[in-house]
Amino acid sequence: MNGKKGLRDYQDVIMMVGIVGIVVMMVIPLPPAVLDLLLAGNISFAVVLLLISMNVKRPLDFSAFPPVLLVATLFRLALNVSSTRLILLRGYAGEIINAFGNFVVGGNYVVGFVVFLILVIIQFIVITKGAERVAEVAARFTLDAMPGKQMSIDADLNAGLIGEDEARRRREEVAREADFYGAMDGASKFVKGDAIAGIVITFINVVGGLIIGVVQGGLTVDQAIKKYTLLTVGDGLVSQVPALLIATATGMIVTRSVSTGNLGEVVIGQVGGQPKAMGIAAGVLLAFSLVPGMPFVPFMVLGLMLGFLAYQMTNMARQEEEQKQQELAQEQLQRAEIVTPEDVLDMIKVDPLELEIGYGLVVLTDEQQGGDLLGRFGAVRKQCALELGMVVPMIRIRDNVQLGAHEYVIKIYGAKVAGGELRPQRFLALCGGPVELAGEQVKDPTFGMPAVWIEEDQREEAEALGCTVVDASTVLVTHVTQVIKDHAHELISRSDVQKLLNSVKEEHGPLVEELVPGLLNVGQVQGVLKNLLREGISIRNLVGILEAMADHAATADSLETLTELVRQSLARQITDTYVGPDGILRVIRLDPALEEVLREEAQEGGTVDSQFVHRLMHRLMQEIQKLAAGGYPPVVLTSPMVRRTFRRIIEPMVPQLVVLSFGEVDPRAQLEVVGMVKLEG
Repeated sequence: MNGKKGLRDYQDVIMMVGIVGIVVMMVIPLPPAVLDLLLAGNISFAVVLLLISMNVKRPLDFSAFPPVLLVATLFRLALNVSSTRLILLRGYAGEIINAFGNFVVGGNYVVGFVVFLILVIIQFIVITKGAERVAEVAARFTLDAMPGKQMSIDADLNAGLIGEDEARRRREEVAREADFYGAMDGASKFVKGDAIAGIVITFINVVGGLIIGVVQGGLTVDQAIKKYTLLTVGDGLVSQVPALLIATATGMIVTRSVSTGNLGEVVIGQVGGQPKAMGIAAGVLLAFSLVPGMPFVPFMVLGLMLGFLAYQMTNMARQEEEQKQQELAQEQLQRAEIVTPEDVLDMIKVDPLELEIGYGLVVLTDEQQGGDLLGRFGAVRKQCALELGMVVPMIRIRDNVQLGAHEYVIKIYGAKVAGGELRPQRFLALCGGPVELAGEQVKDPTFGMPAVWIEEDQREEAEALGCTVVDASTVLVTHVTQVIKDHAHELISRSDVQKLLNSVKEEHGPLVEELVPGLLNVGQVQGVLKNLLREGISIRNLVGILEAMADHAATADSLETLTELVRQSLARQITDTYVGPDGILRVIRLDPALEEVLREEAQEGGTVDSQFVHRLMHRLMQEIQKLAAGGYPPVVLTSPMVRRTFRRIIEPMVPQLVVLSFGEVDPRAQLEVVGMVKLEG
């Protein structure tokens, strides 16, 4: 940098000096030559504003228009004050006003006054009134649409479609859009007030000129009218021409809709894209030229011109379509012939958690039709993160035309783990048993409970029968939530574990450094966490889990043994999870003789006989049904030596059954044995 400063470094100073100068113009008289220069600058500035408003692609690209409109209106009123002073004091206000008063209207003040009134009516009644109404409606609609746009941005962010930076940029753009249209609603009042002020100033100038000319100047009434009225009309025309241009620019800004090009590209492109309309119009004009009494030449010339344009546009449209087809074919050929390594990687990439939906369920994701699925999935990830203590991956939603219209499939790393069928326009009534309720009898896709799809007008009836009534989105969200909990051990990756370790390391650095890589590597830590999540134990108390792993890692002979020791260190947390509302932990015990058999199997490492497993499951299900009849969750209590073996045997048949050991029960807990699993023989 050479240290030199340009005009950009003094922009604020230039603006402040300009505003103060405009105010000074209203007080200090200006020479006619200076007034001519400023009037020419006013017309030039109005032309520039009109051209800018035509070339911007979006209204927000000219977000400075409202304050510019205020400054332009103030500048024009200051020029009116200065010209009025010169007209009334000297009877001469420069060459520009004199030229507009004599040359433009031919020296006839009546014609000039009529032209002035026509310009004022065009500006005030047509352009300004319409622009004011459009600005008001645009501001109202923009403000009403803000919450929906913000929710759409949050939904895209939660669904992983955009990043934080893009979401922040979109929010700022929504806020700027609301501010702009609100400012334009107020700024349009400047244009309206300017038109009214122009009429009032012209009337005052005419009356003041007559009084000064007749009373002070000794002129006759006719001479005073001709002199001062011509100058006043010239002044009014000089003011109204740029005012009309700026009012037109205001109307163009507030009437611009969403488009990708400037005004010329959009209008000509869309009008020129209708050759049939041009051809029909050409035929109508040619028909008019043949009507007796109608002028032949103008209608014939215009008809031939429109016909030629329609012919040319038809050829251009045909050529463009052929070119598009060729480009599309070429692109498809290139895609078929050239496959880059990046393309292959994208094709083989598998999302950890994926939801595929049929086309009839897309409505649940469309916020414009009332769908709230995207936003609710963000809440699901937060809820599962709090309950499980792990980083829940993004839920990727895709539509699959191979599915039924109302079917959905939940996948873990590309493999289907669950699915179901919904009725988007109905409600699911979960009654817990048979009820007299008309509707489609189904089973709840999450827990397999009997349920009924009912219409909205049946909702009160179902609730009166004690049923829980939920909409289709809630059914799907509940199912996805349960799948995440059931398969949390599959979703936690090494990179997730590393992120958790890094977060703990900020406050418990020595603990993490001692454990990883001193005693265990990241994969082994992941293995213990997966074992805990597999049985529904939250790893949110990660510091306590890591402490227990550091205490026992050196002596444990396997990750399974280390997991059992970690579970015992979490006895209070585990007990609080399954204790009843009355503070009692109700459990099913295993017969000591049965535990002895399981202990021998665990020591020998052999395979348990299938008949033995069948008898065990039969007796176990009998005791579970007794416990469930009392409204209590099934919990089996065993000795620490056989807990892992028993869990391994029953997991394929009853994966959700909770199996605890005596070491995992808080000593202060009140324990109640409500059943015993015994095997005869």
